[in-house]
Amino acid sequence: MFKKLLIFFVALGFIGVLGFAALAWKPSISPTTPSSAGSFGHDLVAKGAALAGGGYCAECHTAKGGQMFAGGYPMPTPFGVIYSTNITPDPETGIGNWSLAAFSRAMHEGVARDGSLLFPAFPYDHFTKLSGDDVQALYAYFMTREPVRAPALTNGIPFPLNIRYLQAGWRLLFFRPGRFEPDAAKTAEWNRGAYLALGLSHCSSCHTPRNLLGAEKSGDAFAGAVIDDWIAPPLTAANPAPVPWSQAELYSYLRNGISVFHGTAVGPMAPVVRGLAALPESDVQAIAAYVADIGHSKDRLASADSAVARAMSYAPIGTGQEFDAAARLYTTACASCHYNSGQTPLAVRPDLALNSALNLPEPNNLIQVVLRGISAEDGIPGVVMPAFARALSDSDIARIAAYLRRTRTNLPPWPDLETKIDAIRRQILASQ
Repeated sequence: MFKKLLIFFVALGFIGVLGFAALAWKPSISPTTPSSAGSFGHDLVAKGAALAGGGYCAECHTAKGGQMFAGGYPMPTPFGVIYSTNITPDPETGIGNWSLAAFSRAMHEGVARDGSLLFPAFPYDHFTKLSGDDVQALYAYFMTREPVRAPALTNGIPFPLNIRYLQAGWRLLFFRPGRFEPDAAKTAEWNRGAYLALGLSHCSSCHTPRNLLGAEKSGDAFAGAVIDDWIAPPLTAANPAPVPWSQAELYSYLRNGISVFHGTAVGPMAPVVRGLAALPESDVQAIAAYVADIGHSKDRLASADSAVARAMSYAPIGTGQEFDAAARLYTTACASCHYNSGQTPLAVRPDLALNSALNLPEPNNLIQVVLRGISAEDGIPGVVMPAFARALSDSDIARIAAYLRRTRTNLPPWPDLETKIDAIRRQILASQ
């Protein structure tokens, strides 16, 4: 009896291995002769350029100081570092010998031309929603870029996680291929925004927490997550900003990099704004409409006026002669740029009581901005915030952060501020 059971389980295991192998195997697609740039229509290439901007392709496929789209950008993951690949039309190291069919399969199914399974650091689980026409436009755009010879870098994924076939298990659990399906109960603008946010711009890839296997938690869509020591806040009604993110504020933030009631687009959001600049205004309005809807901002707009009035009442705090060392430090380092004397804040003088960074459950974003500053290319053109990494110690920044949290919000204090500041400072230094 035992022998029969053993044979049965061995046979079952063998069948399972064969089934997994069949699931993991994808045929290669024959290489094609690189097409000449002139074979693609101007309008199609222009459309692809806009889509590539809205999908932030350059952000992930361009290494720091490297050539555009030549790959080599390091993406840290819990499983090791993954380097982006060369997507210029170089036939040897890029995608120059990829046909449209091969490119479409990579976008829609996460499978390379040679049949290998792509790691989901490439967000094919979002790009699968793109229409065939949009994928064709992206293909035309990339095939008309300047070819760059840039061999792929070796990923830092340890054995056996680096075995591509094992991605079949991840795909079976978490990947659902298919094009975007409009919601008939919603407006055309909402559906366009959903198509862009869920597909091309893959917003949830940063704003949704992930499980132990690196997949987005579908039940917590847009609930917020930590990305490279920055907090991507919730886009749902759980967003802690005092003033709701209305469609108008979202549009201003995504189009111009600034929101009067929330602050400036910095850190990982800065390249998002630069990328979305390639899309027409109607598309950015559509994304704003979609995000405002999932955040139920209309249900909370009645609270906006009182939140602004409360924030403005805090403005004089710390600008007088208080015998508070933290207040004096704030006045010296911050108040000259962040003080608002009117009834509403000015865009060029972001009010910290309304700023999202001060109202998050963790101080990461506030610490990041204080240490890094805001460059002229982020937020309002030409308006900068100096980096205080060298001017202020960890203790100084901790005192300012604790003071602002105490005097500008009704939220509990952040614990272990100096420890967190030191960790983020070290991370910034390591990335330079």
